[in-house]
Amino acid sequence: MGRIAYVNGRFVPHGEATVHIEDRGYQFADAVYEVWALFDGRLADPEGHLARLERSLSELSIAMPMSRAALTMVLKEAVRRNRVSEGLVYLQVSRGVAPRDHAFPNPPVRPATVITVSRVDRAASEAKAAKGVGVVTVAENRWGRCDIKTVGLLPNALAKQKARAAGAVEAWFVDDLGFVTEGSSSNAWIVDRDGRLRTRDTNANILRGVTRLTLLDVIRQNGLEVDERPFTPAEATAAKEAFITSASSFVLPVVSVDGKAVGEGKVGPVASRLRRLYIEQAKATAI
Repeated sequence: MGRIAYVNGRFVPHGEATVHIEDRGYQFADAVYEVWALFDGRLADPEGHLARLERSLSELSIAMPMSRAALTMVLKEAVRRNRVSEGLVYLQVSRGVAPRDHAFPNPPVRPATVITVSRVDRAASEAKAAKGVGVVTVAENRWGRCDIKTVGLLPNALAKQKARAAGAVEAWFVDDLGFVTEGSSSNAWIVDRDGRLRTRDTNANILRGVTRLTLLDVIRQNGLEVDERPFTPAEATAAKEAFITSASSFVLPVVSVDGKAVGEGKVGPVASRLRRLYIEQAKATAI
């Protein structure tokens, strides 16, 4: 059975799924998205992703395409039809289809909704986590509302490509003060020399990562100390450990920054433990 996509109220073969050429997501990046991890066919961190979706839409004055309950049912049906157990679910909601004009359509049009489901090789993901990955740094050049999860990701795509070209997995944006903001598709963390976990606070121009939020709960439940304070690339390489968090990578240890080893240049015990604890928590609360 081939892949199935959901497009504006219909489930269609993935290869036949299309959106209109005047969809505002296509023409203006006037759209938001969310990505859920799947554990045994169930959606991880459901409340966090739905709450962030609602907030992103509200910040852009885009209506929810349907109720939260109805959307959850459609997401689950997309998973069922694709018969995916371990994978990712992608949801995109644009303002809708309207004649091309920078201003919002008046009267408003119906939001356009797309859902796709893909499989993930969990064994390969675990092997990557056991080895650790490298990151590179790039100058922060994104717009001032990175807290909204929009599809306007060209700076992120260019940063990710720089990482791939350098043999790394992720790129960290660095602001004008020399501090790491976040990754191109992840949040950034270190375990500093004093053994404290550090990550940028969300008052800065960063995305309010759902995996980050769940991990903060896990950290507190296990009596660990966390400091929501920025760090520099130099502090990262001088740290005991570093890692990134996202819906697709969970907790992924970082062993080098711009080719320089983090700590001893190998995966450390804190990141490994947090990965295990996060996955346990995500599986327990998935729906």
